Amino acid sequence: MEIWPGTPYPLGASYDGGGTNFAIFSEVAERVELCLFDDDGTETRLDLPEREALTWHGYLPRVGPGQRYGYRVHGPYDPANGLRCNPAKLLLDPYAKAVQGRIRWGQEQFSYNWGDPGSLNTHDSGPAMARSVVINPYFDWSNDRPLRIPYHETVIYEAHVKGMTMTHPDVPPEIRGTYSGLVHPVMLNHFKKLGVTAVELMPVHQFVHDHALTERGLSNYWGYNTIGFFAPHSDYSSFGTRGQQVQEFKSMVKRFHQAGIEVILDVVYNHTAEGNHLGPTLSFRGIDNRAYYRLVPGNAEFYYDTTGTGNSFNVRQHESLRLIMDSLRYWVTEMHVDGFRFDLASSLAREFHEVDRLAAFFDLVNQDPVVSQVKLIAEPWDVGEGGYQVGGFPPLWTEWNGKYRDTVRDFWRGEPAGLGEFASRFTGSSDLYEKDNRQPIASINFVTAHDGFTLHDLVSYNEKHNEANGEDNRDGESHNRSWNHGVEGPVDGGEVLVLRERQKRNFIATLLLSQGVPMISHGDELGRTQRGNNNVYCQDNELAWVDWKEAREYSVLEDFTAKVAALRAAHPVFRRRRFFQGRPIKGSNIEDIAWLRPDGQPMTEHDWNAGYARSLGVFLNGEGIPERDMMGQRVVDDSFLLLFNAHHQPVPFTLPAEGYGHAWEVVLDTADPLGARAVRRSRDAKPGGRLRIVARSLLVLRKVH
Repeated sequence: MEIWPGTPYPLGASYDGGGTNFAIFSEVAERVELCLFDDDGTETRLDLPEREALTWHGYLPRVGPGQRYGYRVHGPYDPANGLRCNPAKLLLDPYAKAVQGRIRWGQEQFSYNWGDPGSLNTHDSGPAMARSVVINPYFDWSNDRPLRIPYHETVIYEAHVKGMTMTHPDVPPEIRGTYSGLVHPVMLNHFKKLGVTAVELMPVHQFVHDHALTERGLSNYWGYNTIGFFAPHSDYSSFGTRGQQVQEFKSMVKRFHQAGIEVILDVVYNHTAEGNHLGPTLSFRGIDNRAYYRLVPGNAEFYYDTTGTGNSFNVRQHESLRLIMDSLRYWVTEMHVDGFRFDLASSLAREFHEVDRLAAFFDLVNQDPVVSQVKLIAEPWDVGEGGYQVGGFPPLWTEWNGKYRDTVRDFWRGEPAGLGEFASRFTGSSDLYEKDNRQPIASINFVTAHDGFTLHDLVSYNEKHNEANGEDNRDGESHNRSWNHGVEGPVDGGEVLVLRERQKRNFIATLLLSQGVPMISHGDELGRTQRGNNNVYCQDNELAWVDWKEAREYSVLEDFTAKVAALRAAHPVFRRRRFFQGRPIKGSNIEDIAWLRPDGQPMTEHDWNAGYARSLGVFLNGEGIPERDMMGQRVVDDSFLLLFNAHHQPVPFTLPAEGYGHAWEVVLDTADPLGARAVRRSRDAKPGGRLRIVARSLLVLRKVH
């Protein structure tokens, strides 16, 4: 087969209409073979003829989309010095735009013989390996363009591509669990009903099902085990896996955009699926181990790990950083995604040992004209020392606010966390973000996420029940800040069930009416349960999927969620772009925000510090919004009074003086989700009037003009 010199850029396999250019980086390689596979699995090996700037490259005329390929890298195998080249191992292209097939696990994927880490295994891994695929880069995007929905108007819905639709009766069976299924009209209607403006997809980069999991009959359901940073995961494709998954992913994004919904990807650049020094050789390890992974100083056989997965990507090395930035740019420019949530983002900031706000990764993102313009969300922690960095990321970034999650959970289960802490989280966490001139939108607020209990299980279990994972219930978080309300697990009815449902509404209402950016975890609005399992990362089955049949029993919760989301969308006072000042607004003696005791009087220092206090009110002044709209006009809204009662008994609230409002109407009551008592209660909502707030409930009133 004829091979031409080609070019060193771009990396990966690039089809130009007449042939394909192949380029791969390796500083340590002595020779690189390009391996092509026919439909019957026959392998043809060709030496890449050129090496330039540490990149091996060649061009094959008449080779085009659908061609499967891989690499074999010849070079030193010296694990003690961090060198792990082994041409017996077929390697995936780090820049592959598509991957076909699953790995059939066996001894051949490992560069050593099991039981003897110092040995060299020369069994050919090719027959049992997945293949990289040349793709067709052309796609009719029509007039698709970035939606650029402002953060303060954003409602995020964290979703699993497969789990969302696997049981949905109205999604055709042939597209359930796929990219196409996620944008079926019934799904788009559901997202729109909830006021969702962005779906945050759990990992869709090509990932690997771990050897240890498959040995136990399980799989890596969540997907935090990446092996291909440019390739959409092939198992989620209904079209095919010879590059068609790329077209299907693009079609999904296009349809989301047509529905006014952005697409955010949960990305895992902190580690790869190759694990620790005893892991398999699948790609990066065999290409240039020292370039792609952080190794232990002075003991290069082992990996420096702050991710808990066995390895950490080497963000101190220029080629690794280049790959991350090329990947991010590719997903924005070619796949049209609107942002990223970075898993264990603190690990990307560890240039040396400590997390560094001035790390090269942040500099590159900040300076990049493409990546800097999309939504950037950090999971601001890793498992290394000093890795918890909530509030510590640079101004361009937003963060999953773990302190918000913990505080709101504690408040509604009646823990003495302190009203001041709750007030801070509810109003955007100025203590975390204002010091850097960041805004409330820096806080991505959430109560539940994929990792941990669902909302239903948060109010139904005191303890985790992860036995199905096969780890003797040792895995998963043990301190969940959950409360079963007196009975562990399912109940058939009665007061426990009534209280649990009210608590769900309390969490949803608090989340959607807090300052910052709310994130809903998939299925929470539908009563999704994992039966007490708070770590379903390996459960690709009904335990983790959204149960749409069961969801019909929670239509009240779904409608309530939609109602609160609509309230938020209609009123800018719940989604301010600036922090409250707590000072009277011009021309009035009423503050932009006021905190009130149940007797209607302002909170005092003693009240804030009273550990027994479980109830408070907050006045949000619609006349006190400092922002201007796109036309430069002042933003004015209705004023609202929110009365929180996390106490186990009803509390009478006295409405504040006339200066706050002459009359009020009830617009939301978590103890009355259907609004059956709203009109009657509104008649009593006068200055100085008393409203009985049901135990563990939230009442929202709007000022009547």
